[in-house]
Amino acid sequence: MRGYNVHANGIRHHLIKHGDGGPQMLLIPGITSPAVTWDFVAGPLSADFEVHVLDVRGRGLSQGGDLDYSLNAMADDAVALVEALGMDAPVVLGHSMGARTAIRAARKAPKAFGGLILADPPVSGPGRRAYPSAWPWYEESILLAQRGCSAEDMKAFCPSWTEEQRALRAEWLHTCELRAIDVAYKGFHTDNIHGDLPHLDVPMRLVVAGASPVIEDGDIAEIRGLAPGIEVTTVEGAGHMIPWDDLDGFLSAVSDFRI
Repeated sequence: MRGYNVHANGIRHHLIKHGDGGPQMLLIPGITSPAVTWDFVAGPLSADFEVHVLDVRGRGLSQGGDLDYSLNAMADDAVALVEALGMDAPVVLGHSMGARTAIRAARKAPKAFGGLILADPPVSGPGRRAYPSAWPWYEESILLAQRGCSAEDMKAFCPSWTEEQRALRAEWLHTCELRAIDVAYKGFHTDNIHGDLPHLDVPMRLVVAGASPVIEDGDIAEIRGLAPGIEVTTVEGAGHMIPWDDLDGFLSAVSDFRI
């Protein structure tokens, strides 16, 4: 495992690489998940892939500040990173916001990626039901982390997580710039990823959190109608943060994906 920085799409990106050799994977985390918080997932995945976990702009050790934090900007980052790193059509594993980013990136650059694993992407958007997590949950936890907080403090926001998981979140959440999170959260409700799906022509797998309200049965049916070739697997009993609830179930759902 090693961290590194690369310049792409006009900014500095920080990534953590796990493993060496094997099919390449670009892992794009969710809205408030710096790359380091995915170490416990990327480590085991490196048995099957060479995994590069991204600190999304405005999070972790990647560049932040006065940047564009829209879905299109994050998608352009993914496309530019593949080129800058000399990757040959990698698999993209995106969780939540990261899955929406992967969809938009594949629409923008159809030849850049070999396949997409979409882990519980929010299906909110124009004219659709709201994303089930309310904004104050994000704002209050980030402001708390900016002041300095403990694993015990974070328990109010992540009650089912282990102490180690909560301690890591308490340590790193302050690196998630509030404006970046605000723009991304609003984008959950204004960006139309469903309109991108019919244009995608790569192998895709949808990983659904079985105990989360993010993706319902009707949503699965709609996604299958828009992307008929997509595989669907459900990690039963897992909430939206799937590997935090069932790591083995998540690894089983993604490790055998091949292009």
